[in-house]
Amino acid sequence: MAANRMTICPVIPIRDIIIFPGVVSPILINRPISIRAVEEAWENARVVLIVPERQPFSDTLKEENLCRIGTLAKLGQNMRMPDGSMKVMVEGMNRAEVNRYEITPSVLIASCKILRQKTIERTPEISAKMRLLLREFEKYCHLDPIMPPDISLSLDDIDDPEILCDVAASHAHIKFSDKQKILETIDAEARLNELIAIMMNENIMLELENEIEQRVHSEIDKEQHDYYLQQKLKVINEELGDESPESEADELRIAAERSGMPENILERTKKEISKFAKLQPLSPEAAVSRSYIETLTEMPWNKSTEDCLDIKNAKKVLNEDHYGLDDVKKRIVEYLAVKKLAGNNMRAQVICFVGPPGVGKTSLGRSIARAMGRKFINISLGGMRDEAEIRGHRRTYVGALPGRIIQKIKQCGSNNPLILMDEIDKLGSDFRGDPSSALLEALDPEQNSHFVDNFLEVPFDLSNVMFITTANSTDTIPRPLLDRMEVIHLSGYVMEEKLNIARKHLIPKIITEHGLTKDNFKISDSVLKDIISSYTMESGVRSLDRQLCKIARRTATELTENDSAGKSISKAKAKEILGAPKLHLTKLPKDRSVGISIGLAWTESGGDVLLIESALMEGKGELSYTGNLGDIMQESAKNALAYIRSNADALGLSGFEWTKKDIHIHVPAGAVPKDGPSAGITLTVSLVSSLTGRRLNAQYAMTGEMSLHGEVLPIGGIREKILAAKRYGISEIILPEANRSDADELSEWVLSGVNLHFVSDVDEVMKLVLAESVL
Repeated sequence: MAANRMTICPVIPIRDIIIFPGVVSPILINRPISIRAVEEAWENARVVLIVPERQPFSDTLKEENLCRIGTLAKLGQNMRMPDGSMKVMVEGMNRAEVNRYEITPSVLIASCKILRQKTIERTPEISAKMRLLLREFEKYCHLDPIMPPDISLSLDDIDDPEILCDVAASHAHIKFSDKQKILETIDAEARLNELIAIMMNENIMLELENEIEQRVHSEIDKEQHDYYLQQKLKVINEELGDESPESEADELRIAAERSGMPENILERTKKEISKFAKLQPLSPEAAVSRSYIETLTEMPWNKSTEDCLDIKNAKKVLNEDHYGLDDVKKRIVEYLAVKKLAGNNMRAQVICFVGPPGVGKTSLGRSIARAMGRKFINISLGGMRDEAEIRGHRRTYVGALPGRIIQKIKQCGSNNPLILMDEIDKLGSDFRGDPSSALLEALDPEQNSHFVDNFLEVPFDLSNVMFITTANSTDTIPRPLLDRMEVIHLSGYVMEEKLNIARKHLIPKIITEHGLTKDNFKISDSVLKDIISSYTMESGVRSLDRQLCKIARRTATELTENDSAGKSISKAKAKEILGAPKLHLTKLPKDRSVGISIGLAWTESGGDVLLIESALMEGKGELSYTGNLGDIMQESAKNALAYIRSNADALGLSGFEWTKKDIHIHVPAGAVPKDGPSAGITLTVSLVSSLTGRRLNAQYAMTGEMSLHGEVLPIGGIREKILAAKRYGISEIILPEANRSDADELSEWVLSGVNLHFVSDVDEVMKLVLAESVL
């Protein structure tokens, strides 16, 4: 035996049924103490101990009437019945031996140890016994009229003798005492021997019963006998309100032929319908088979929507729904143009929108579907951990369903919808599998034309589906999955874009939703800018939408109380409604100052201005930092100091006593983490100013990485940084020469009112911003 582990859990006593490990089965609970056991287990680990009661059954629950060996089971779905009882789906996990019962007024609890058998070696003798058991069980299914004929097929693929014994004993209609004996037999080989003996004895008895029944029935006229049975079956179906299996099977055959499925799949479906017609109408197997056939017949095998490839209409729809996002819109128009020219020869592509929250990734997918005239399907992948959510469950499981992709395609009734897979970067994985691996086939244009869902078990063509995924970052997307997608980056909105979005999209929607009009809900651009800069700090516009809704609700309230209220919203009124400003702009130096340089930074919510301060003091030659600087920014500061020391003579610092002075660097807003290499030249001029005493011109803002030899290197986020400088009233901006081509691509409204100074060396920066004379 393997090492056994102790556990304490609630107990559910049951009668006339044995739950074996590895078997999923429903049980009906009537006793209040058992119902409370389910409720307590559901709040914790969802594990209960199911123990049989000994016969004869007692009216009251007594410890001596409970067996010492039961089954630890996992609780599944449960449902309250009208009479107060509860139907619970349980899945047997392990045998367990009870050490002690504790009967309390509310619930029965047991301390038990889990009984685990070591893996049994598959010797020729064990294999022979397993084959003998399978043969006897198949014979038993053939002899017992109650047993569905295809039950024995489910045991063919079981290789573990322990599981084989438990599943066979669970299905067999043998005596309760025999089943309990099998449950209490821990050794797998002994259990195998015991069950073989029981099944042989059952088969002998069934053969004798069948022989007697055949002798009796031979005395009855065959036609009279058939008529009697048909009338009896007809009455039973009428009482139950069910159609006969044959008539239901005929309807399913007609539906299959009309579904337009491929010929090979149609043949398979007809075989499945023939099997269904032979099953007992109320058996679980019939319900699973019916669900499978209905899913096959309802799939849109040859149903699709016609693509609208009107380029002008697509541009109109995209511009109506979204402001900006020119690169994304251009890519979608290109896709439609190629689709229009190439038709079905076009290679399928998967697009991944990557950007911060709130910039319109999901709504953009909906707009693309509207522009193309396709059905839109949204599948949220955030937190998904089960591979079966994508690929579906196998039909051997109770309550098996197709995966999300097949389910959604069936619901929309089209085989070429636009499927948006949201938050693909937040997929998880655990013992149930890795959903990202299951997506590899679905999102690969070379494979998805024959996508096989575990539930359908037949290929379905996904090549006509347009897949779009969204993510906040590509860092957590598995590399093989990322390689199958074309990544389009969506940057955060800047002040001017948020202002236009509020005017064209948010405010009209808010006015409609709150029952207002343009006349009684007026907000000027200056008030909007104040709300954006003082109350929101985001890349998208969700927070701005919430703040505007708050103002709209107050306006609606005042209008209901006073008809003349609610006209133009002033800054004072907005402050009264929204409260004190939550954000404050960085306070810039007004005049030339020593050691304070102005840098430009990129954030997810747009660009921002960054002050870098440095100070000199007596010390031991140490360099210190404050302001929540990241590793890369600290390295940039060390790099700047190394450049200054190596060029001390040229900077007028030949006699500087480096070992007797400490240098301190501080970047205000210490609660905000700061990192990146683009502050290289800003750090350098701040340090030079502090070390030489030369003033810095506060009219200049700058950004650029610096090499150890003073070369200014290119950086990103040019557009956002220029707009941040304009927002603070700074017109002189220093950029790396290597970014000149990036600046040339910017819109005129971005560049209006600013002078760009492109530099390739830090000496050029110092000539621009440092005063000639020492303070």
